[in-house]
Amino acid sequence: MLPLLAAGSAGVVILLAVLAIVVVAFIFGSILGYAAKKFHVEVDPRIEKIAEILPGANCGGCGYPGCSGYAEAIVNEGAAIDRCAPGGAAVAAKIAEIMGLEVSAAEPKVAVVLCRGYKDVAAERFEYVGVRSCRAASLLGVGAGHKACPFGCLGFGDCVAACPFGAIVMTDRGVPEVLRERCVGCGKCVEACPRGVITLLPRSKTVFVACRNTQKGAKAKRACQNACIACKRCEKVCKFDAIKVESNLARIDYEKCKNCGRCAQECPQDVIEDVRRLDKRLKEAA
Repeated sequence: MLPLLAAGSAGVVILLAVLAIVVVAFIFGSILGYAAKKFHVEVDPRIEKIAEILPGANCGGCGYPGCSGYAEAIVNEGAAIDRCAPGGAAVAAKIAEIMGLEVSAAEPKVAVVLCRGYKDVAAERFEYVGVRSCRAASLLGVGAGHKACPFGCLGFGDCVAACPFGAIVMTDRGVPEVLRERCVGCGKCVEACPRGVITLLPRSKTVFVACRNTQKGAKAKRACQNACIACKRCEKVCKFDAIKVESNLARIDYEKCKNCGRCAQECPQDVIEDVRRLDKRLKEAA
């Protein structure tokens, strides 16, 4: 008789436990259902539409965490609609249509390397044996790194690693080159360079000063034989008053520049780069 009573008691306990679980689940389900309605946030359908037309590269060149983050920023924060470099003008036009905006015909940009401090011409203060990273090397010697030029490329390829499109290659001379046909102007290389050696220029601008050294001529040349020495010859030969030497460095006014390339031809330091010559040099090296 006792075993039967014990079995019956155990069944009652199990039944009560099941009922308790059901009741608790119902209570929590009700609470979650109420919370879902109370704190529900409507998702703007435009976000999904924009995310669908973005290329899905998730390169981060727009400055947001992936394509979905950029889509949210456009709708919720009013972010510019032309910041997707891989998608270009075609994607910007589609986004404008979704958002009911007009899209401006922004000129596509391309990365350029503002340094010609090759291994055979750039002096070094000491032999660097640390982590093979520009950012790590730049921390040595109050930011100067191992190179004598405090403005030049350190040559460890942080920009190469950062480029999601394989548009930058490190040459055997220790300074990277941009493969213009692959570059989409996303700016990841610009962010990766601790020296600010890389910048973006409109693709139509074919001439640029491949140096950032603002030291006086003699000192700049001791640090790098290819440095701008502020001789002002470029100023004298420019017929459009488009280039001036300021703070010991030649600077181009792209509002006036006609891409004639005369300054690049006349520069005694060969520090003014003409993209047409650069493309020829890259093809010969390939």
